[in-house]
Amino acid sequence: MPSLEERVALAILRDALIPPGARVLAAVSGGSDSVALLLLLLEVAGDSGFAVAGVAHVNHGLRGAQSARDEAFCRALAARLGLAFEVRHRNVAQLARDGRVSVEVAARQARYECLTEMATVLNADTIATGHTRDDQAETFLLRLLRGAGASGLSGIRPRRGNIVRPLLDFRRDELQAYLARRRQAFRSDATNRDVGVPRNWVRHRLLPLLARHFDADVIDVLARDATILRDEAVLLDRLAEETAGRMVQTDRTGGVRLDAPSLGALPPALARRVVRLALDGLESARFRGFDHVEQVLAVARAARGRAAADLPGVRVERNGARVVLYKRGPSLRPALPAFRYELAVPGRVDVPECECAIDVKLGNRASGQLVSKQAFSDDRDVAVIDAAVARAGLAVRSRRPGDSLRPLGLRGRKKLQDLLVDRKVPRNDRDRVPLVVDADDRVLWVAGHAVSQDARITDRTRGVVVLKLIRNAEEGDEA
Repeated sequence: MPSLEERVALAILRDALIPPGARVLAAVSGGSDSVALLLLLLEVAGDSGFAVAGVAHVNHGLRGAQSARDEAFCRALAARLGLAFEVRHRNVAQLARDGRVSVEVAARQARYECLTEMATVLNADTIATGHTRDDQAETFLLRLLRGAGASGLSGIRPRRGNIVRPLLDFRRDELQAYLARRRQAFRSDATNRDVGVPRNWVRHRLLPLLARHFDADVIDVLARDATILRDEAVLLDRLAEETAGRMVQTDRTGGVRLDAPSLGALPPALARRVVRLALDGLESARFRGFDHVEQVLAVARAARGRAAADLPGVRVERNGARVVLYKRGPSLRPALPAFRYELAVPGRVDVPECECAIDVKLGNRASGQLVSKQAFSDDRDVAVIDAAVARAGLAVRSRRPGDSLRPLGLRGRKKLQDLLVDRKVPRNDRDRVPLVVDADDRVLWVAGHAVSQDARITDRTRGVVVLKLIRNAEEGDEA
């Protein structure tokens, strides 16, 4: 049986990950996967004709002294191996608040930005990360549960730009066995056991359940499925690019025009990809879901001059035989219909109007004091409230005229409108802020922003309810 070193060299050659003469920057967090990646790259670099330019570490500042110890471990490892070491520090909690995304998403964005910066400093043309087959299976399930299409289910790709992942064929346990044989230590992150994070829940709860009841090799099965879908997606993407070159045009005003009859004649799978390419060409930063693409296709199928649609940031109109897409101002964003959902305790409810979910767990007063101290200061996407206010039931609804609350830590009542203005929530996003209310319709939590005094933990509190705002499309991207 080939050794791990031989398998890594083969993966690099098979997927054309690292060309001869390249300089590779190893992204090392201190965990087992990234430490194994670094050692394996050093083992195969000479025979494969590339060089390891150095070690890159991003300190997210999320775990206090533990983050500092991770950094010190990686610095010492690089020094022992005679490699250059680059580190960048980012306040990810603050980045998450400023960007109104989850901590996981903010950490991923900061990580890749920092890696690109450090690669430039060390004159590296390739960045290697330690994603494994386990990561691939977790990503597949996360995207499946969120309703991703074939492209999303293709999972983590071996190469994306100058980012390469040589360990996608390897299981995490075999990498840890490799480190044990070499007597190489690594760092363990306790936050990876927090099943409140969707990826961790998939890792520690869902995958073991599937392995017990369906297939012990479920990780390998899911990773194989992702590979099959990835190969098919590559082919369809290539066909879509060739097709878009014939029927998609950019006009002088920056709009995008598609030939409606030609688009309507395409097989649905190809038509959807052509529309995605057109949308990405107009505004690539936004996430485009299945419904957005279908709206464009509906305009293409409609009678001439009789259809239009508004997507986030984009206006779609039929103009003769053309479908025209152009950027639009935020004032044209369609109004959001009112919504209300009952919220079980414990439980979870999806709020599609806000592209999020609210998760509810029960806790005791001791844990509530600890969590609340963190939640109210560091993470507004988590709130801890007195379980007594939830006894008669909770619900999640949209805002209404006259809504107000007594924000925790402030005197007196405050209009919800004024609170959202103070929080600098854009006018057209204010209807998309979910409110958790009690049986009397009192606002207990403005999700992501403020907890009401009516829900505060006091000396009389005997139990707590932990609320968490989970934004859609946050953990579905590559880790």
